[in-house]
Amino acid sequence: MLVTGADGFIGSHLVERLVGDGVQVRGLCYYNSAGSYGFLDALAGDCPRNLELLLGDVRDARLVRDAVADVDIVLHLAALIGIPYSYHAPQSYLETNVFGTLNVLEAVRDAGTVRMVQTSTSEVYGTPDSVPIRETHKLNGQSPYAASKIGADQMCGAYACSFDTPVVTLRPFNTYGPRQSRRAVIPTILSQLMSGVEEVHLGSLSPRRDLTFVQDTVRGFALMAAADLEPGSVVQLGTGVSVSVAEIFDLCCSAVDAKARAVTDDRRVRPEASEIQILQSDPSRARALLGWDTSVSLLDGLGKTVRWLASSARTDGVTGYQL
Repeated sequence: MLVTGADGFIGSHLVERLVGDGVQVRGLCYYNSAGSYGFLDALAGDCPRNLELLLGDVRDARLVRDAVADVDIVLHLAALIGIPYSYHAPQSYLETNVFGTLNVLEAVRDAGTVRMVQTSTSEVYGTPDSVPIRETHKLNGQSPYAASKIGADQMCGAYACSFDTPVVTLRPFNTYGPRQSRRAVIPTILSQLMSGVEEVHLGSLSPRRDLTFVQDTVRGFALMAAADLEPGSVVQLGTGVSVSVAEIFDLCCSAVDAKARAVTDDRRVRPEASEIQILQSDPSRARALLGWDTSVSLLDGLGKTVRWLASSARTDGVTGYQL
């Protein structure tokens, strides 16, 4: 299997699982001058025989074609994902998320025998007409990031219809856990609480999200890779339960045994028409087609994330919180 975006949050966990399962894995990591494989540096140092790591960029069509050569399945996770930055640099999101996906599709199409799993996002739904959200819900890009992911998903569907390209789309709702960017809501709450502040600065407290622990999301990818689905199929991953940012804050306070108050910071608030008020999945299709369900509760997942943040703080020389 080829995993693009292998050095990232979900991608690195996915590579570790696949390597541990004995799969021959090729990981495409974003090129950097330090020659780092991101979260896979430690695994690369162990030199497992069934892992090959490459540095590159999905915007480079020739490099992508070479990376796809001789693999059976491509798990395409490489993307720009930060919503706030997409307001400032929308072209970057089109180039990576749409044209990068196009490069992977073209390479898969040319190879002829390679299957592809596209990584989508629940952000493509926008604020839904009703909940729970099913895969048939209309798509509505309320941010440049969401619009770029819709474009990528639609290209995958178009290639399935136009060329019978064996591509399917996996659409996780909000994934959290160790290695997630500290700009995301759970890490930003926990990291502020763990620093001992009395006020935690957040965006809007009312939006509700459906939160899945990263190990469960990764298992969904493994099952999707093995599933015999029609080209163009879409399957979403979620718990079927949504919690508000305010509720997440309270749970995080309990997880670290901290007392603080949440403060809305206007610099962290999305433009009003761009904010998605609720994302809550209907996971029945994933259960029926993949045999997938969640296994880690939100409280347990928060505890695992706290332990990782505390360990990272010690590694980085940050003080102020001890397990």
